[in-house]
Amino acid sequence: MRNLYLFILFLCFSCQDNYENCLDLEYGTEYIKITGVSESDKNYFKYFCKTTEVFGIKIYATENVENEKVLHAASILAEYLDNDEDGTADNQRIVNRLIDKKAWLLMAMNEEESSAAIRIPIGNSAFLELYDEEVSIINGNPRFDASLEEILHLITQRGYAEVYPNKFGENKNSEIAKAMDEARGGYFKNVPNSYPSSAWYTYDDKTCNYSCQITEYTYWALTSILGAQEFPGRLEEIQHEWRLNTKEKVKNGDQLVYSLLTDPKFKFPTNLPNGRYRLD
Repeated sequence: MRNLYLFILFLCFSCQDNYENCLDLEYGTEYIKITGVSESDKNYFKYFCKTTEVFGIKIYATENVENEKVLHAASILAEYLDNDEDGTADNQRIVNRLIDKKAWLLMAMNEEESSAAIRIPIGNSAFLELYDEEVSIINGNPRFDASLEEILHLITQRGYAEVYPNKFGENKNSEIAKAMDEARGGYFKNVPNSYPSSAWYTYDDKTCNYSCQITEYTYWALTSILGAQEFPGRLEEIQHEWRLNTKEKVKNGDQLVYSLLTDPKFKFPTNLPNGRYRLD
C-alpha cells in the first residue's frame, strides 16, 4: 500500500506541469501563435503548459520545451498541410479526418518527461510524441530534424491511411503495402531476422508491426522525394534501414511508391517544410 501511495504521489508531481507559468505566454508569428494552456482546456492543462493550433489540430507542450521549437513544429505541420502556403489546407479531407480523430502532437523535453505526462489518461490517445532534444531548427545542422518524421507520421497514420484506405491503408491489401512488400523483398507480417539482399527498405525494429512498418516506409519514401535525407553523411546513418535517400533514387528504384506519393490527386507536399510557414 505504501508503494502505491508513493507511486500516486510521484504521478501527481511528475505529470502535473505548472501551467500557471505559461498563462501570459504569447509567442510566434502573424500566422502561428503559441499561448499558455488554460484550465478550460480539459484533460490537458494539468500536464502541459504551452499550446498552439494549426488548421484545428492541437499541439501541447510541457513548460521545458523551448518556445522556438514549439513554433518550429507548428510551422512544419502547417507546411505539410498547406504546402503552397496560401493559408488554405491543400487537402481538406485530410485535415477533416485529423480533426475528427482529435489527432494532436505531444511535445516534451525528452522521453522521460513525455512518459511522465502520459501515465495518467489524458482524454485522447490519437497523438504522437516529439521531443525538444530531437528537434533541429535547420534540418541536418547539427542533426536530422525529427519534426519532419513525427509530424508526417501523424498526418499519414491518422489522415491518409483512413481517408484513402485502398491506397494508403496500413494493412496488407493497400497499394502502399504492396509497394512496401516489394521494397522489403517480400511479405513479412513480422520483422524477419534478415531481409533479402535485394531489399532497399530493411527496417529492423521488431516492436514495429506491419502497420507501423507502412508508416515508416511512407515517411522514408516521401521525405527522400522531398530532399530531407540527402544532406552530407545522412545515407551512411540510414542505409541499414533505407537506401533510396534522394528523389532520383526513389523515382528509379521504387516506382510504385513514387507514383503513389507524387500523384497530384492526393495532394502530398511537393516542397520540404523548413519551419518558416508563410515567412519566406
